[in-house]
Amino acid sequence: MSTINYSEKIPNNVNLSEDRTLQRALEGWQPNFINWWDDVGPEGSTNHEVYLRTAVSVDPQGWAQFGHVKMRDYRWGIFLNPGEAERKIHFGDHKGEAAWNDVPGEHRANLRRIIVTQGDTEPASVEQQRHLGLTAPSMYDLRNLFQINVEEGRHLWAMVYLLHKHFGRDGREEAEALLQRQSGDQDNPRILGAFNEKTPDWLAFFMFTYFTDRDGKFQLSALAESAFDPLARTTKFMLTEEAHHMFVGESGVSRVLQRTAQVMNELKTDDPAKVRAAGAIDLGTVQRYLNFHYSVTIDLFGADQSSNAAIFYSSGLKGRYEEGKRTDDHVLKGQTYKVLEVQNGQLVEKEVPMLNALNEVLRDDFITDSVAGVNRWNKVLEKAGIPTRLTVPHKAFNRQIGALAGIRLSPEGRVVNAAEWEAKKAEWLPTPEDFAFVASLMGRVVEPGKFANWIAPPVMGINRQPVDFEYVRFG
Repeated sequence: MSTINYSEKIPNNVNLSEDRTLQRALEGWQPNFINWWDDVGPEGSTNHEVYLRTAVSVDPQGWAQFGHVKMRDYRWGIFLNPGEAERKIHFGDHKGEAAWNDVPGEHRANLRRIIVTQGDTEPASVEQQRHLGLTAPSMYDLRNLFQINVEEGRHLWAMVYLLHKHFGRDGREEAEALLQRQSGDQDNPRILGAFNEKTPDWLAFFMFTYFTDRDGKFQLSALAESAFDPLARTTKFMLTEEAHHMFVGESGVSRVLQRTAQVMNELKTDDPAKVRAAGAIDLGTVQRYLNFHYSVTIDLFGADQSSNAAIFYSSGLKGRYEEGKRTDDHVLKGQTYKVLEVQNGQLVEKEVPMLNALNEVLRDDFITDSVAGVNRWNKVLEKAGIPTRLTVPHKAFNRQIGALAGIRLSPEGRVVNAAEWEAKKAEWLPTPEDFAFVASLMGRVVEPGKFANWIAPPVMGINRQPVDFEYVRFG
């Protein structure tokens, strides 16, 4: 099962040719997918040949090969991790029972909702990023953008396969709808708020791939625990590809900071106006972008108390991050967890049933992981002798979902009144002037080995190629 069959119209390792009805249905969906890619995929890229990695196996050793390919000809497909014959459900009310290969009737609606919500995020990010290729800071970065785009497309295929195979007519209709909604569309937007935000520039893109793709890592990890075995096997393989997306974000911001620190040291200044005048992105702007993308992303985990989260866990549909490494009973009845709320103008903690707080558990795991990466960014500044440090804001800052929605809070976690919020908002979140300044830097640089003035080159190229390799051949 580990090898992928590329001789078929739809590459797969699920023996698709043995199910003619399913194969015909997916081959019917395929032209609609290509039309969607042509309409709202990466702008102006049709004739580019891009140095892309393509999955050839789901074996962690040697799972991908690299080569130049036109993105429109990329072999998207359906790849599941190998199954375990005796796999057991390891959490929730069905703990100890055999994992499901088919959808139990009583969980059908909830499983479909989970798969559709996950599936909807994949094309959304392609739509959000479709203009970025026109302002790439280097050929290396352009290639990384395109790699992320094709893999988001394949993750869409992964969810569409599950919908077609396991959910009958409902699933086919949902698969069509995944191509009909559009990021930011007033009449038919994407399901989750963060996926309707614009990604206007490359600093936003790096923050998105660092924070929002990290949400993807945690959501996929929770689904990789699922009692529904095809979903668990699908998301395990998706995580292999997702790791690159977060690398692009983390290394991208690191390179921005490296260049900013270099300019600050050359000019011997921390004056934002002077840093900007030299064509680098000042640290205040980086911090405001961080505050925005972090706060928007932690809303993606949902309300801090959620009966749906309890149902999904107890039913075995969605576990916790690294469920198998936890030492509790994996049923969680009678256990509690602390969540935040505002009482008398102050943030207070309160204990709630852990089953209802599982969104918060996942959010807190994400926060721990995010902070570790921000600390790595700070090491770039420390190494350069710059005393400023980036911080993640308080988790109740700028929230739009759950008990903390609309609470006015400083990034440090202090409740503020409306007047102070209005007075300080421009210090805490990106302003129109910030966006305009960053946009003014976004000139396209695509000569091999050349980089825009606002970002440092990477330490090494892709797949052991040199940094000045011809990653994109322009047709």
